[in-house]
This record gives sequence, structure tokens and C-alpha cells, in this order.
Amino acid sequence: MVVNVSDVPEAKRYEARVEGESKVAGVAQYIRTTELIAFVHTEVSPEYEGRGVGAALARAALDEARAANLLVLPTCPFFAGWIARHPEYQDLVYQSRSRVSD
Repeated sequence: MVVNVSDVPEAKRYEARVEGESKVAGVAQYIRTTELIAFVHTEVSPEYEGRGVGAALARAALDEARAANLLVLPTCPFFAGWIARHPEYQDLVYQSRSRVSD
């Protein structure tokens, strides 16, 4: 199964489609600034779960973030877990530089 992922900036999300099908198989919603992209929600249609759609979304979105020199804030549990299992992407994760404490 080939999964094609494209950025749809006007909808603030990446969309995954299975080759040969018109239906959106999954989405990864984001908030983007000039320095950072926060992935806030990922959803895969039930009929595509467990078939690599979520991984294709994560890999494509993170590769584009790297190419654009963006740091990543994975507030979505799916993205956070995926990055934790793929150390080659952990260098993209935003680290707070604040030294403020309570």
C-alpha cells in the first residue's frame, strides 16, 4: 500500500491518501510559526488503522519540518510516541530554554 502525504496549509494539516483512492485516510493537524511547528492532533480513519498511515504522516511531516529548519512541539500523543520510538527525529523536538521556576 502506497500512502501519499501532502501539506494543506489552508487547513493547517497534513493529509494522507492511499494511492488510487480519493478519500483522506488520515490527518495531522498543526500550528506553525516561523520557528516551530506544533502537532496537535492526528487521526487515521478506522479502516486504515494499523496499515502505516500514521507513520507515513509523521515521517513526511517531520522530514518537511527538518527541511524547513523548524523545531517540533509534539503535543499530540501519537507524534510524541512516534518520535520517542524513532531517535533519528528526536533532534527536532523543541526544548524550552526558560529558566523560570516557581
